[in-house]
Amino acid sequence: MLKPLFKKNDKQARLLIFTVSFVVFAAVAVLSRVKLEVDLGFDVHIFAAINAVINSIVSFLLVLALAAVKKKNYVLHKNVMFGAIILSILFLVSYIAHHLLAGDTVYGGEGAIRYVYFFILITHIILAAIILPFILFTAYRSLTGEYDKHKKLARYTWPLWFYVSVTGVAVYLMISPYYSA
Repeated sequence: MLKPLFKKNDKQARLLIFTVSFVVFAAVAVLSRVKLEVDLGFDVHIFAAINAVINSIVSFLLVLALAAVKKKNYVLHKNVMFGAIILSILFLVSYIAHHLLAGDTVYGGEGAIRYVYFFILITHIILAAIILPFILFTAYRSLTGEYDKHKKLARYTWPLWFYVSVTGVAVYLMISPYYSA
């Protein structure tokens, strides 16, 4: 196992994790209702494409990290997970930029695919809204060397995070034909 990077302080960690999670959730909720009328000289839906690419990479990294930990390659696991977290932060910035600049897009699919789209979208949104504290607590347990607790929490965090990243790509692929510049 790896040496802990941080000294355990659950009270301070809880406060920080819940504060960060609340601020991110509030920022996304509030800023998703705002649309800036700015001409940047390019199609702002490029941010949505960037988001899909980031989510695809995060999905790949999550699978790679799982494979690494199963092979007991903890250094690779840690590095890949840091990469997934950094990319998720970049995703968040790009996501907010896209919604600020592009506003909402109405899905135009009809028939059964419409129900599939909305099922994927709704489950994606709900899980995306709740996954951040799970990710942060899972990372915290690892960084403090509490590997048993990290492993127990990761059993829930990993599939949820993976689902959110994969369905983010699916939502993009389904909605992107309805983007207008």
